[in-house]
Amino acid sequence: MNPLLGKLHPYPFERLRELTRDVVPNPALTPISLGIGEPRHPAPALVEEALCNGLSGLSNYPATAGEPALRESIAAWLQRRYDVALDAKTQILPVNGSREALFSLAQAVLDPADTQAVVVCPNPFYQIYEGAALLGGATPVFANSDPARNFACDWGQIDEATWARTRLVFACSPGNPTGAVMPLSEWQTLFELSDRHGFVIASDECYSEIYFREEAPLGALQAAKALGRSDFKNLVMLSSLSKRSNVPGMRSGFVAGDAAVMKAFLLYRTYHGSAMSKTIQLASIAAWNDEAHVVANRAEYRAKFAAVTPLLAEVLDVQLPDAGFYLWAGVPGGDDVDFALKLLAQYNVAVLPGSLLARSAHGINPGAGRIRMALVAQQAECREAAQRIVDFTRGYQPGAR
Repeated sequence: MNPLLGKLHPYPFERLRELTRDVVPNPALTPISLGIGEPRHPAPALVEEALCNGLSGLSNYPATAGEPALRESIAAWLQRRYDVALDAKTQILPVNGSREALFSLAQAVLDPADTQAVVVCPNPFYQIYEGAALLGGATPVFANSDPARNFACDWGQIDEATWARTRLVFACSPGNPTGAVMPLSEWQTLFELSDRHGFVIASDECYSEIYFREEAPLGALQAAKALGRSDFKNLVMLSSLSKRSNVPGMRSGFVAGDAAVMKAFLLYRTYHGSAMSKTIQLASIAAWNDEAHVVANRAEYRAKFAAVTPLLAEVLDVQLPDAGFYLWAGVPGGDDVDFALKLLAQYNVAVLPGSLLARSAHGINPGAGRIRMALVAQQAECREAAQRIVDFTRGYQPGAR
């Protein structure tokens, strides 16, 4: 077996299941889970209709590069959303969700013979970044988020010798779990480091369409253009329909950017066998071509966060994020695991301890003392969960048995 498999860490939800194995939730209360970030709003009718109308596509092998019509619809969306022009043929690839693409992109970028290779990740982080690095033979190195700067990554924590060994940087904006959006100055820092050391930047933007301010989050390609980098050298962005269109089961997204990186990635994917079904492609075209359902979806999230955040702010260190569908809250006493286990036992509400989403780096675990709450259920259920958390927190005694 591949010996690198032994380096993989258990997924946060596996660790949480182990921690809660002996916990008996209060049977008097209906269980509510805010732990898993799985969209639970209904899928758009226009996507369901396109799926049904496209079933004939199951009779054909799909092309790895995708149908021209899909790539062109993605290019048109990028133009509308970010005001960037990409060549649909050479700079865009449809993928089976951003998770699959984040992992496979690392395998295409990393040289397995380069035993000194480093992959830099935000911290806390989406665990696929770390797994992709480890199975690519690289060493993951973490840049902690800074609560004092709206949870922006402190890229300055990475020394010059480590940057010199870096082959890939995963950026996540809006961030998971913090919801922070990278400003132009932060992108400029990464671009300058990439120019100096030659690493690829992969920008994970799967939460980009759920935001709470009037201005939409800045994207990586958009930032590059603003800084005069229209060739998008060593830069790719990844997006997905899962959160934008509430279709996580479709596993549909795309990667776009530097044509040279995309050419190598297409070659890898040709052998990887990860072509998207033509049926899914047709439904994806319908989704990328329509914004009305995205606006309605965003409005529903905004209403939930407006109802729930002030309530939770009475007892937790929490505020409205820039974007995304998570609340990233500090808990009294600073023991996120203790808080989560007792909340589950006493009030039957599941949340994810923040320390499970991060690694100890630079002397701390930047997720410790915080919990992630996914407001993916309907508003009534989210409000009920929030009220239970308030009631629990008011009586919570850190460390007490």
